[in-house]
Amino acid sequence: MDSIMEKPRSIPVLEKAQVLVVGGGPSGIAAALASARSGADTLLLERYGYFGGVITQVGIEAVAWYRHEGKVNEAGGILREMEDTALRMGASVKECQSDSQALDPEMFKYVCDQMLQQAGVRLLLDIYAVAAIVEDGLIRGIITESKSGRTAILADRVIDCTGDGDNMHLAGALYKKASRQDLMSVTELFSCRGVDTEQFTRYVQNDLNPTYRDWGGECWAQQSTGKEENLFSPYLEKPFVEARKRGDLVIDDPSTSIGGTWSTITPEGEVTQLNLVFMRNIDCTDVRDTTKAHLNGRRYCIEALRILREQVPGLQNARLRNFGMALGTRESHLLDGRYTLTKEDVFNQARFEDSIAIFPEFIDGRGYLVLSTNGRYYQIPYRALVPKNVDNLLVAGRCISGEPIAHTSFRNMSCCVATGQAAGTAAALSVQSHTTTADVHIPTLQQMLEAQGVRLR
Repeated sequence: MDSIMEKPRSIPVLEKAQVLVVGGGPSGIAAALASARSGADTLLLERYGYFGGVITQVGIEAVAWYRHEGKVNEAGGILREMEDTALRMGASVKECQSDSQALDPEMFKYVCDQMLQQAGVRLLLDIYAVAAIVEDGLIRGIITESKSGRTAILADRVIDCTGDGDNMHLAGALYKKASRQDLMSVTELFSCRGVDTEQFTRYVQNDLNPTYRDWGGECWAQQSTGKEENLFSPYLEKPFVEARKRGDLVIDDPSTSIGGTWSTITPEGEVTQLNLVFMRNIDCTDVRDTTKAHLNGRRYCIEALRILREQVPGLQNARLRNFGMALGTRESHLLDGRYTLTKEDVFNQARFEDSIAIFPEFIDGRGYLVLSTNGRYYQIPYRALVPKNVDNLLVAGRCISGEPIAHTSFRNMSCCVATGQAAGTAAALSVQSHTTTADVHIPTLQQMLEAQGVRLR
């Protein structure tokens, strides 16, 4: 590809902080809260005009839908605080398939504002990280672009909570990424209104009667433990399968499938989080791919809505309420960290001396569907957040260090919150103890996390 040389220029310093958190999704919110509450001067950056990440941008409402009947062991901490705060502020309702809350994406923007400001986190919105400042193997800050121009933000410690590992990539940290053909799907979500909710609910209960067994239908195969198959799931695929057989479903991309779940049926006649359009062969770090996914995704959502109106009782008069403001992405860069979580770790209840959280034996993706009902869990080691070759940089969220099957577990939002909380606490401890993030005292970090209500064991 052709290239040009950009002239050197002086870049003004916009801000300085002890701990800089880049990305205001579930992991970034938790990292910023934990860092500020641990006494560090903390700055949180977000490229959109609001916080919440996949909750508020994509419209995924349930951060803990793995909580089904039976025993579930989880880390707790800021995750429970987020859910409890949302419930108290009228920003959630009971999630339809699990013992968890479905967050209202719009109201949750305000919930995030309040939690972060009350904790004393300094905030910057509408700003994008475009380069990293690295000297002698230590990250010193980032370069940003915004309406304020090209500016630098200097920091003693940086936490990458971008989901795609943008900053670890820019900083030169070692990472892995699957080929375009092997990456997990991206989705374009939508919500609809004008629904006869009583008629639709009767259809779901009496005719559709969906369970997790239906996930192994026409769209993809799955492996489960068997205990999942009879549990209710708001899964909707049959109308699209029948339309495809009739030749009435217009999809011109064989790598795209239609069939998936919804979240909430509201008293106002809405059905939200219709997660139906799954597109393969999309690299969400390639702007040409994401442009294609947005354009095709919206077109396929409208096609799906047409089929729903024609085939599903209660949805005859349904019309579009909104698309998700961002693509639902699952996988891109994965840190090649000081420890790589494996499939065996997830399935065999791995234990680590440097545990910073636990997470249930819950897997969703790459042909697996394993729900947590039996109390089994694995520990997440601090080393999975630590790059091998760039210090004072931590990585939290779905791009921590792990193999593909392990990633389908820890990529889930509630686990992102747990790793974010650990990263924020570790960064603050690192500043206060004058050590690098690679050398923090693990027993002290664990004591701090336990004092915050995090379960490590």
